Amino acid sequence: MRKIIHIDMDAFYASVEQRDFPEMRGKPVVVGGSPHSRGVVCAASYEARKFGIRSAISCYQAYKLCPDAIFTPPRFEVYKAVSKEIRSIFLEYTDLVEPLSLDEAYLDVTKNKMNLPLASTIAKEIRKKIWDKTGLTCSAGVATNKFLAKMASEKNKPNGLYVILPGEEISFLDELPLYQFYGIGKKTFEKLQRLGFTKGKDLRQVDESILTKEFGKMGAVFYRMARGLDEREVIPYRDPKSIGVETTFTHDSDDFSYFLLTLESLAKELEMRMMKKNKKGKTLTLKVKFEDFTVKQKSVTSDAFFYLADNLLEQSSNLMATVWKEHVDPPKKIRLLGLSVTNFSEKETKGDGNQPSLFG
Repeated sequence: MRKIIHIDMDAFYASVEQRDFPEMRGKPVVVGGSPHSRGVVCAASYEARKFGIRSAISCYQAYKLCPDAIFTPPRFEVYKAVSKEIRSIFLEYTDLVEPLSLDEAYLDVTKNKMNLPLASTIAKEIRKKIWDKTGLTCSAGVATNKFLAKMASEKNKPNGLYVILPGEEISFLDELPLYQFYGIGKKTFEKLQRLGFTKGKDLRQVDESILTKEFGKMGAVFYRMARGLDEREVIPYRDPKSIGVETTFTHDSDDFSYFLLTLESLAKELEMRMMKKNKKGKTLTLKVKFEDFTVKQKSVTSDAFFYLADNLLEQSSNLMATVWKEHVDPPKKIRLLGLSVTNFSEKETKGDGNQPSLFG
């Protein structure tokens, strides 16, 4: 039986800023662009989150939510340096460390370098060492697989530890609201709620065939989620081929202005993901899925790197115009738009770990 720990730094970027600049401590801090720019929020302190500020929203929107917030630009080189310090602590216990980003990782401590029998003991030691070395807090979850460990780390956040013991998986999941399940977003939860499912136990009592009928392939994932099943191994290194985002419309649309608004939102989210993973790529691809489920992709490659939202939006809008012109006669409605960046620089990509898809 595996012993998995999920470590998640608490409001990492914002906490580093508050650590380094005492005048920010105890105040709402937003890491990102100018409050009057089209940039996105990379991170928000817990004081800022009380006002509804979250990652990926625009800095302008964050300003409207909290005009008194302190806006500060990200210092990714500093965050990377701190992340290396934290990772060195992980490696004292196991070589099976799978970073998801600069501030999050899975550890497999089934066999560990300290020969400690309890994963909870290791998690406690790691949390203390991170605090002693960096002055930052983290939350930890301990369980028998990655999915459950991830869920556990959210339970007592911030600065907490939660352990799901073997045999307690079902009781933990049964009473958990479905919107707290890792991998279930707002729209999916709303649909589950309409179907009468609000807690883990509701989902667990449904036949897999019903879930796949309603949700397609994700139905099988939900079936496994409700039972706490996850066989994924902790993989120390995984080199991504692309970073992307996409959205499926509630209703098929032929409104070009709506497409541009959607691309703006996707560009902001993609910028945030790329900055978080410290990636820059030279190829941008637009994915368009039409009402008849046919898919069209258009790409552009540049000598310069794609990673800023404004550039992503400008180039993807041009690609969208080309696709729309090709398919406007006869008119075809669109059901999905997506953006992805590939062709990363070797310098940016080398040595960075990334998370595989859920249960993939």
